[in-house]
Amino acid sequence: MKIILVAASSLDGKITRSEEADVSPWTSPEDKKLFSSLLAKSNLIVMGRKTYEAARPHIKLDSNTLRIILTRNPEKFSDESVPGKLEFMRESPAELIVRLEKKGYTEMLLVGGSEINSLFLKLGLVDKIYLTLEPLIFGTGKSLFSENQFEMRLQLASSQKLNERGTLYLVYKILK
Repeated sequence: MKIILVAASSLDGKITRSEEADVSPWTSPEDKKLFSSLLAKSNLIVMGRKTYEAARPHIKLDSNTLRIILTRNPEKFSDESVPGKLEFMRESPAELIVRLEKKGYTEMLLVGGSEINSLFLKLGLVDKIYLTLEPLIFGTGKSLFSENQFEMRLQLASSQKLNERGTLYLVYKILK
C-alpha cells in the first residue's frame, strides 16, 4: 500500500500553535484548498485520536471514503463510529495495512498528528510526504514529529510556491 503523509507546518516545524489542536486557523487559504482536494481524491484517510478530536467539527462523512482513527480506547468512540465511513481502531500500523489491503485499498492519506506521523515513519511505512510550509514561526506548539529516535532520508520530488507570502508546497519521496 502506498502511504502519503500530509501535513502543514510552520517554519519551525510546528503543526499547532501552542497547545491549540486545530491547524485551520493559521494555514493559508491555498493550503486549505490543496488539503481539501487531497481529501476529496482519497478513499482512505488515517489519523490519530487527537487529530480527530481537533478536526471533528470539519469532518463530513462520505460513503466513498473510509476514515480510520487510531486510538488506544476505541470503545470511547463507539457512539460516533459509522462502519465503512468512520472507524476507531487499536491496531498496529502493520496490522491495519494488512487488513486494509485485503479489502482492496491501495493508497492511504496519513494526516497526523505527530505521534502517528512518527510511528508510521519509524516503521518505514511512509512512501511520500506532502508538506505545506507556511511562512510563520510559533516558537511553541506540537512538532510535525514526536520526539522519537529515527532517521529518514528524503528526496525532494517537487516544490510549488502557493502564494505571494511564500507558502510552499513540498513533495518528498522517502528513500528506502
